[in-house]
Amino acid sequence: MSGRPSSYTPLDEIYKIHERTRQAYRSGRAKSIAFRKQQIAQVGYIIKDNEDRFIEASKRDLGRPPQDTIFFDFAGTYIDIKLMYDNVEKWTKPRRAGCNLNFAPMGPRVKAEPKGTLLIIPPFNVPVFMLMGPLVGAIAGGNAVVLKPSEKCPACAELITELVPKYLDRDMFQMVNGGVAETTRLLELQWDHILFIGSTRVGRIVAEAAAKHLTPVTLELGGKNPVVIDPRSDVHLAAKRTFWGRVVNTGQVCLCPEYVLVPKDFQDTFVEAVKEIHNFFFPEGPKRSSSYGRIVSEAQVLRIKRLVDGTRGTIVFGGDVDVSERYVAPTLVKDVGLDDVLMSEEIFGPVLPLVPVQDVEEAIEIIRSRERPLAIYVFSQDKVFLNQVFENTESGAAIANETVISAGVPGLPMGGIGPSGYGYTTGKEMFDQFTHIRVSLNNPSWVDKIGFGFRYPPYKKENEKFLRALSPALPPRPTEKTSATGNS
Repeated sequence: MSGRPSSYTPLDEIYKIHERTRQAYRSGRAKSIAFRKQQIAQVGYIIKDNEDRFIEASKRDLGRPPQDTIFFDFAGTYIDIKLMYDNVEKWTKPRRAGCNLNFAPMGPRVKAEPKGTLLIIPPFNVPVFMLMGPLVGAIAGGNAVVLKPSEKCPACAELITELVPKYLDRDMFQMVNGGVAETTRLLELQWDHILFIGSTRVGRIVAEAAAKHLTPVTLELGGKNPVVIDPRSDVHLAAKRTFWGRVVNTGQVCLCPEYVLVPKDFQDTFVEAVKEIHNFFFPEGPKRSSSYGRIVSEAQVLRIKRLVDGTRGTIVFGGDVDVSERYVAPTLVKDVGLDDVLMSEEIFGPVLPLVPVQDVEEAIEIIRSRERPLAIYVFSQDKVFLNQVFENTESGAAIANETVISAGVPGLPMGGIGPSGYGYTTGKEMFDQFTHIRVSLNNPSWVDKIGFGFRYPPYKKENEKFLRALSPALPPRPTEKTSATGNS
């Protein structure tokens, strides 16, 4: 293929990799909990032994400060490794299926079992966490995995491709590198589960390809995450955490705030607070700052530039772009209308539009009129205000007085709803989706002699009472009032 990088996996090799991985799964060695725990631990040491190399690779790919890599890539992955390692034995043990005297002699059980051979396609923006986190969830579930890292981060992809076969079972866990052609070939094959993290456009392609094989899919797709500002909130705190959430990792995080719904008569107050925070974060200017990264590619820089150039809002600061250096300045734009180009798509860059609103009711209506986002952020110390927003909107996460960090909080799964995705990419819920609940029971022959023989023909009228005894009592009948209103 003309212009195809030599590091890409040959297309005719992808089928062989798929088949080798399926055969490795069928060997049954991942049934062993000891094997799973050993492999989970090894994922941790892929990172721990090579942290400096990952920091350098991320700097080459994303112009990233070391702190962003440590915060986003290492910490979150170590949290999932610890969770899976400590709990895999408990989570995979058979457990009783409730308590019902009619069926107790049959010993009904449920057990989390592997789905099989999985395909994981992570994004470029958090290249370690978004690959290694799902990988440990898949390993804990007892699955074999093919990993396809993002071609937009070639240094990280090359490093991961080098290290995975050195640390992990070479047959159970394999790599495919490439772009559209290689991903298309992968999606033509039969998988037992696919996890894709990326854009909504590509997510639809993945879901459509998976549907041909009836393959279950996890999609984490981001979207335009709103921030709602209560004018009675701590404006300095709201400005600091919102602006940090917009510029950290240069705005290339699916959980970043995408726009701020701020009361019209409070907009200038908020603007002044953000300007102050900007100058504090980058006293020497963001372009020269060691705390500020770069956009992943020139193509993405040009896309963001098109959005900034096309806005009808007022650019308060920023707007500077250097395509050759993949640099987009932190940019604040006020007086942005709902029909503005900045509101037309996910910006996925360090540009923060402010959309003035009359009140919280208008803010809620705007959120409800748009596709459901991955997160909604609200800054307020008033529980009534917080509840008003969260109870009247839908999103993957509902976060008060903070942005972005929810994905790294132990016990909080990350996942979207509707167009922002479905399924989970962290935590126990991730393990659950990479396994299926297999039911079992063993019904002894003597059960038929003490009452369960009534189910066999020829049917007798007197046996109906035994059949009816299998059904539990219904809840109290609703009154006419509760039936009509749904309330007591």
